[in-house]
Parts: sequence; C-alpha cells; structure tokens
Amino acid sequence: MEQPAISVVGLSKRFGPVVALDRVDFEVPPGSVFGLLGPNGAGKSTTIRILTTILRPSGGHAEVLGRDVVREPQAVRRLIGLAGQYAAVDQNLTGRENLRLIGKLTHLHRPRIRPRAGELLDRFDLAGAADRPVRTYSGGMRRRLDVAAALVPDPPVLFLDEPTTGLDPQSRNALWELIRELVRDGTTVLLTTQYLEEADRLAERVAVVDEGRIIVDDTPAALKARLGNTVVELDMAAEARAVQAASVLTGRFPEVPEREGTRLRMASRDGSALLLDVLHVLDANGLVPRSVAVRESSLDDVFLALTGHRTAAAPATGAAPTSGAGPTSAAGPQDTSGGTGPGASPGSAPGTSADSARQTARSAPEDTP
Repeated sequence: MEQPAISVVGLSKRFGPVVALDRVDFEVPPGSVFGLLGPNGAGKSTTIRILTTILRPSGGHAEVLGRDVVREPQAVRRLIGLAGQYAAVDQNLTGRENLRLIGKLTHLHRPRIRPRAGELLDRFDLAGAADRPVRTYSGGMRRRLDVAAALVPDPPVLFLDEPTTGLDPQSRNALWELIRELVRDGTTVLLTTQYLEEADRLAERVAVVDEGRIIVDDTPAALKARLGNTVVELDMAAEARAVQAASVLTGRFPEVPEREGTRLRMASRDGSALLLDVLHVLDANGLVPRSVAVRESSLDDVFLALTGHRTAAAPATGAAPTSGAGPTSAAGPQDTSGGTGPGASPGSAPGTSADSARQTARSAPEDTP
C-alpha cells in the first residue's frame, strides 16, 4: 500500500482552556490536492502550522512523507513549502532578488539558484516584472510570487493557507491553474480555504472542519451527492412567511426544508418535480414565494446542512487577508510551541492563526504534548 504524503492521527491543540483542534484525523495521497474547508476559527490554519513545524501539537501524531513533525522537524522542513496568508516577500526587493534570497536561505546549491529563480518567474508569468520592486506588484502578482518562493527548493509537499484570499476572479483562476500544473508534475498540495468553489474546483478530497473537528472527509462529488443532485430555493419575502412555509412543508416531503432568513432550501434528486409539488402545497396554504430557483447542489449546501451555517461570503475583490502564518519555504528553522521562532519568515504573524476567535487565549498556559 502506498504511503500517504501526509498522515494525521488524533491531532489536538489547546491554548489554555480553548480547544483549537480536537482529535483530527486525515490522510493525503501523494500527488493530490486535499482541501481543509471551514470558516475563520475552524482550526484550518492551526493544522497547517502544526504540519509545517511552526506549532507543536498538544496531542496526536502527524507525519509528512514518513517524517514525524515533532521528532523530526528539520527533516520535515526539507520536504515542504509553505505559502501562508500573509506575504513573506520583501517589498523593497525585486521579484528576482526575493527568489534568489529564498534559494540562499534554503541552502539551494549555489549554481542552481539563478536558474531556479528564472524558471519560477517564467512559470508564474512574472518574468516581465522580475526586476521591479515587489511593492509595485498587484495583489495577484504578489500572491504568485509568494507561491513561487515556497517552490524554490522544489518541495514534494506544498501547504497553501487560504491562497486566494483577497484576489480578484482573474487572479484567482490563474493561481488555480498553476496549482493544477504543480499537481500534474507530482506535487502534493494541502490547501485551506473558506471558499466552497475553490475546494470544489481544486481538491480531490475535502475535509469539512468546524470548531476544531473534522465533520466529514470525502470527495466533493460524494459530499454533494449526499444532498441530492439539485436544490430548490424559495424566497418568501418575509421571515415570518418563511417560518410559516417551513412549517407547512415539514412532514409533507422526504426532503426537510432548511430556512435561512427569508429563504427556504430543499435538496432532491428530482428538483423540477419537487418544485411543482412544493408550489402546489404552498399555494393551497395561501403562501406565494417572491422568487424560486432550481440549481445544482454545491459544497455550500453541504456545509450548511452539516453545520447549520455557511463558511464565508463569496470572495471580495481586494479583501484584506485573514490572520495566518506567513508564507515561507521549507527550511525556516521554526520549532516552537506557540508563535514564530527566530527563523520565522518575513511577514509572519506572531502566535497562532487558528483563528481569530481563539487568539484571546494565547496568553494562557499551553498544554504540552
């Protein structure tokens, strides 16, 4: 049986009384994309920081390509690349200078540094801006340079922590295509995201994370199939009417209506037939929707059904990044139990990013493994 590229068993992390991770388990096959999907505060970034040796777990076991992240942190760092939520590139250096600097910091063979920087600038469509200061780059260009920096030592495993947060749709699609190319070349990618479309488009398997626990781990297609192929949405115009409509429909159909504000949602394998039946029942009770829609089910529907709330709003152009570990390549000598060590990459956020909701507890004593 092929050894998993990443193996996580019973992984836990506490910050004083706050449980950031609660016995998390998953495996990532080599040469695949695995998505950790969940809202801010779910524990996604904490998982990434443990797997990249920035944080020590409070319990459990994790390996990257057979190397224990606690007992063999230096060996793990030689195998991984990390692009976190904050830019780690130096704004005053050019793109080319940044990549060469990373090559030196990761102890790349000296004759290889210049050619490797050139290769990555070409691959990430940055050759034309290679000799400009990074402060003149657009957000999408900085993000591409970020990922390129994580790839300088050509790591077999790449961690991407919310890689497209704040990017416009064109930049987001371009980065998605670059990630697909990396996987076609054999790289294993673990990415965290709040965006359902990103997980659906990129990941071969998705683990839905909420409040430090993995709720479900499956392929996007299988997750969506749990709900049915189509979703019927009804806008009742007023919340009171939506409550009344939900009450009327409950028990009349095998599908259970889910209410969110003025909207009702019902998943089915035959959405058109369900819609006709639902409209007939509502009309008989004097309830007429303001609008109706039938569409394919999405991971957003899955997450809502599993947790009772959504992950996040749709990505906003130019949105500020959420808190998280700074992008770095594998060789950063961090091996601390909380926060960045002396070898933290530029731009790294102190402490843990699992999660803004949990950061208030960082000053509390930390449990040790």
